[in-house]
Parts: sequence; C-alpha cells; structure tokens
Amino acid sequence: MVAFFALGSWQVQRLFWKLELIARVDARVHAEPVPAPPPAEWPGISAEKDEYRRVTTTGVFEHEKEVLVQAVTERGAGFWVMTPIVQDDRSTILINRGFVPLDRRDAAARSQSRTSGVVEVIGLLRMPEPGGGFLRSNDPTADRWYSRDVVAIAKAQDLANIAPYFIDADATPHPGGLPVGGLTVVSFRNSHLVYAVTWYVLALLSAAGIFVVYRSRAG
Repeated sequence: MVAFFALGSWQVQRLFWKLELIARVDARVHAEPVPAPPPAEWPGISAEKDEYRRVTTTGVFEHEKEVLVQAVTERGAGFWVMTPIVQDDRSTILINRGFVPLDRRDAAARSQSRTSGVVEVIGLLRMPEPGGGFLRSNDPTADRWYSRDVVAIAKAQDLANIAPYFIDADATPHPGGLPVGGLTVVSFRNSHLVYAVTWYVLALLSAAGIFVVYRSRAG
C-alpha cells in the first residue's frame, strides 16, 4: 500500500514537471527569434534548456552537400532536405529546409529552391537524432539516412566547425514551393495523471484488502 501511494505521488510530481516543460516549450516556440547560439555557447547546449527555441541565422547554403533524410509527415512520405549553411564566422549549421515528396527527391526537380548568396533562416533549434530511425540505422556510405544525425552527416559530408544542433526552418516559402518548411511537430506524451490515478487506486484497494483481512481475523 505504501509503495503504491509513493508511486502515485511520484507520478503527480512528474505530471507537474511535464506541464511546466510543455509551458516552457510553448513559450519558446512563439517567442521572437534570437540569434542561433554561436560556437562559444555550443558546449552548453542541451535539450532541456534549448530545444525548440526560435532562432535565426544568416549565411550561404552549400546545396551540393545537402542530405535527404527519410520522413513521414502530414503530407505523406518523403524526405527532409538537410542543407548546411555557412555563417560569416565560417561556422556551419545544418538546416532542415523542409519536406519534399518522394517524386521530388532529385535536386534537378526543385532547382528553383537552390538559392545562392546570403539568406536568412528562421526556425526552431532541434537536437541531433543519432543512430537512425524507422527501425533502421543510418547508412552514410550508401547515402541512406533515417534520422537527422548531425555528427554522422557532418562526417559524411566533410563539414567543419558544425553546430551540435540543427534548425527546422519555418514555413517561409521557397521558390518553386519546395521544400515545405514549418512542419515541426511539437508534442509531448503526458500520461502521468492516468498513472497517478492507477497507483492511488491500487493503494486504496490494498488498504481495503488489509481492512477486510483485519476485520475477518478480529471477528
């Protein structure tokens, strides 16, 4: 009984932590964009403190080093177009420019969007997704990517001085309409209330069971 009650109380604490996290992230997503963290701040970047911050950067895209990462979105199956952008200080940030469908994966099919010169990107700071996804591991040698693994992509594309995060670009349209940005899904699973009620009910049933046994023995 005591253990069930303690577990229920722990889930209540987790519930309030999750609600606070959701509120913090919601505030970040809707805040005015701030400059993307520069190299001096990279060692302190963390998911809890920085993920989903709305940031901005300017630089020149290296389209020849883009990588396509498998994606499933509200628009169907396709790919994220991950393109490095080189900033004035020569540091690099990997930009998720947005989604392209399966039949537009070839760069030639969306040549209008391969803009040259200095551009501005506004979007959400995201943490790397190492290893892979869709129950498959990334295969850099075959140029098959299932997750947005910044370290692995940087190594495969020979990207130097790269940020330990990537940016999901916002819905600002590109020439030709592709890629489609602004498709970041911000959601957090929150079942702590259900778990708390379950543990408290079990604690109550345990207490009732102990009472029944005690009464039967006393009688």
